[in-house]
Amino acid sequence: MSTTPFHLTDKTILITGASSGIGRQTAIECAAMGAKVILTARNDGRLNNVMAELPGSGHSTFTCDLLNALDVSALVNYIGAVDGVVHCAGLVKPFPVSFLTREKMDETIHTNFYTVVELTTALFKAKKVNRGASMVFLSSISGQHPHKGGSMYASSKAALEAFSKTVALEYAAKAIRANCISPAMVKTPMFDDAVAGLSAQAMDEHVAKYPLGVGLPEDIARAAVFLLSPAARWITGTNLVMDGGLLLEY
Repeated sequence: MSTTPFHLTDKTILITGASSGIGRQTAIECAAMGAKVILTARNDGRLNNVMAELPGSGHSTFTCDLLNALDVSALVNYIGAVDGVVHCAGLVKPFPVSFLTREKMDETIHTNFYTVVELTTALFKAKKVNRGASMVFLSSISGQHPHKGGSMYASSKAALEAFSKTVALEYAAKAIRANCISPAMVKTPMFDDAVAGLSAQAMDEHVAKYPLGVGLPEDIARAAVFLLSPAARWITGTNLVMDGGLLLEY
């Protein structure tokens, strides 16, 4: 075993939303640091593509729609006990407040919040979370700094941050940690969707506000690896903001 605490040797890590973007890169980085990774997402083909990229051995995939209670139950039954979970699955659909409907609200809140709570609850109930494990929740700077059109997205992330702190409180006695990562703009498929919805000038103006430029998936993935590792054993209930300096002037 490596003598550095910055490793995931002999740890089993479950990653949701693992078929693309931050979830995909987190899987790659965790495997590179010695973890056995369980990948889950809705798209079987893309999961298999990510699986083929992983270094090491002992990894597995499980196709699962987190909106489907039967799928979640099957996932929890399928896996053994885990040493870490990274919740990467999420949805961004902007709507002005005056255009919100219950259906639109439910879609975002259910995907970004309820599914995370339901999976986390199911894992604890089934005793599938090892002592000393680490839970990492992907939030967003929007949770504390909402943007126009992002009322439901921001609300879902703010709720997630509160939930993470509660998990940290309730499971500290078992040395189980819970933390959030709150990125600003990261170059993922969601970034591409944002680019498509804005003029080139508007996007250039926004990107110019980042002193260190916009983020890459590996930036967030490596932070997740740190929070999963023994090096972060004394960190719980926190929210790591990763914004390339965007909020320095706010």
